[in-house]
Amino acid sequence: MRGKAATKQAQRGSSNVFSMFEQAQIQEFKEAFSCIDQNRDGIICKSDLRETYSQLGKVSIPEEELDAMLQEGKGPINFTVFLTLFGEKLNGTDPEEAILSAFRMFDPSGQGVVNKDEFKQLLLTQADKFSPAEVEQLFALTPVDLAGNIDYKSLCYIITHGDEKEE
Repeated sequence: MRGKAATKQAQRGSSNVFSMFEQAQIQEFKEAFSCIDQNRDGIICKSDLRETYSQLGKVSIPEEELDAMLQEGKGPINFTVFLTLFGEKLNGTDPEEAILSAFRMFDPSGQGVVNKDEFKQLLLTQADKFSPAEVEQLFALTPVDLAGNIDYKSLCYIITHGDEKEE
């Protein structure tokens, strides 16, 4: 029963991740996945990682390091999860939950929105300051309601999964 649940959880990866890469890149990732998936069960596990490292000449990998690698997948690592992890790393996008957590800091009432004008001011003046052009580019894709509030959950989805209108 546990194996079935693990497989179900692994299948939850975003199918939209395939649109992030060209077909040739997906094929290269598939080959890499196959090399790592030593036991050919479609899921990368600790023994697969250990064997892959061993073939590369690195024999003594700490258990904690292997565990940390597997935990990045937040569940069983099938090919879709593997591709998603690489997509996040290559595109420099934080996981959706990390972005949501950052927005929640500006939403003490927990409404799921932040004021567009206040947010714009923060982007222009704080930390890694955005240029006015970058702010306008961001707001071109940002869902804003009639009251001038940004639905940051929708924006996070757009940031991490792409804007459906772009296709």
